[in-house]
Amino acid sequence: MKFKEFERAALDAYDEIPEAYLEGIDGLVVSREAVLHPDLPDVYTLGECVTEEYASDWGGPDTTRSVVVLYWGSFRMLAADDDGFDWEGELWETLTHELRHHLESLAGDDALEGVDYAMDALFNRNEGRDFDPWYYQHGEEVGRGVFRVEDTCYVELAWRLADFERARWITFGWDDRSWRVPRPQELGDVHFVRIDGANVESGTSPGAVELVLVRRRSWWEDAKRLVGTYTPVVLESDAVAEPSPATG
Repeated sequence: MKFKEFERAALDAYDEIPEAYLEGIDGLVVSREAVLHPDLPDVYTLGECVTEEYASDWGGPDTTRSVVVLYWGSFRMLAADDDGFDWEGELWETLTHELRHHLESLAGDDALEGVDYAMDALFNRNEGRDFDPWYYQHGEEVGRGVFRVEDTCYVELAWRLADFERARWITFGWDDRSWRVPRPQELGDVHFVRIDGANVESGTSPGAVELVLVRRRSWWEDAKRLVGTYTPVVLESDAVAEPSPATG
């Protein structure tokens, strides 16, 4: 998509946004730049919400002002490697994503910042780089102890080491049913178990499922984690789930 065509499509999409969601937005800027992510290699930033806060005793659209920027050059770089690149779909998703950043700034809510952090950490994990093993907790919480990052749901289960070593199966709830997988050989501190089997993924909850087995830590270990002096043992494995006998 040429720049002028992209710019027109972006402005048309912006015009479709209801006025109620544009409070405090000073406009849309379409840039020709291709902007690399500041920390992740070969990842391009498609858009940005540039927000400024003005001193006031109360918050609102008069004190929190934003400009949404879309980077055509970044879209073009992604499209160059993908023959099926959906320009309009990606444009709309990026625009609404950045608008949500602004709305959360108005509300004093940083939930989307957490989601962005989780996605960056997931990228590092997939690339074999160092990553925060608790990144999934920054994603969208969709249930008690269940978090979603992109199209993967993480089911967190905390274990005492002695209980883990005595267990034969790991039982977990998903899609309103009870499932089980064989206990991995080691617990580690954080153990990601990728769940295989269409019997899980074909349920009403779409996407992949990972169990996150977390070893219960002492207060001293938690303190060291908070000050950055604790290096956790992070493990990954695969397992095929089967219905728990309790539910058949």
